[in-house]
Amino acid sequence: MSPQALSRHQVQQVDRRAIADYGFDGRVLMENAGRGCVDLLCTLGTRGRVVVCCGAGNNGGDGFVIARHLAVRSIPTRVLLCCDPLRLRGDADSNYRLLTQCGVEIQRVHQWGNDSWSHAIRDADWLVDALLGTGAQGEPRPPLDQAIRCLNESPARRMAVDLPSGLECDRGQPAASTFRADHTCTFVAPKTGFSSPAAQPFLGEVHVADIGLPWKIVQEILDSWHATEDSNQGS
Repeated sequence: MSPQALSRHQVQQVDRRAIADYGFDGRVLMENAGRGCVDLLCTLGTRGRVVVCCGAGNNGGDGFVIARHLAVRSIPTRVLLCCDPLRLRGDADSNYRLLTQCGVEIQRVHQWGNDSWSHAIRDADWLVDALLGTGAQGEPRPPLDQAIRCLNESPARRMAVDLPSGLECDRGQPAASTFRADHTCTFVAPKTGFSSPAAQPFLGEVHVADIGLPWKIVQEILDSWHATEDSNQGS
């Protein structure tokens, strides 16, 4: 079945039902998501260092998995952590702790200037955006806004994890600072905002990665959503 687009709320429902009702482990889903991104990077070709930029949420957790699997494949990797690691929670925290045992270079970013960012990504073949996920709304806050601007100025190839940071999931409206991806590796299904003309300059080529969930979970969410819409229209 060709995947249908999912809204922010539907994505949250899929995750919740997969874990609570079907018994999937969130760490396994994050592992599959990160590995899917690495498979895509390897298919597209890596000629040098991959710099993975990670935020505090689950999108950052995907980035930690990506960095670990890149290291396993002997691909030079650097992680730029754009938050205090004490802010990490749940599966993201677990994967950060795993990553710290793997010998991957991790640089903590706080209020870096443009020169500092340029130096940190100077040798990148790929830049991976794992800063903000589908739950983010509004303008990216410092230092993420500055990070996104610096990443966009780099000549490196750029991949977004699930969706470009700064792009609104449902309507596809870009923030003033929005990551411009050459490729977007999204999970389970495209997001509803991807069809917006305003989103096109930031998505690049969209790839849908399988994270191991049966499509029936997604279909149940979509069927329930459509039934609610039909009921509201009929009342």
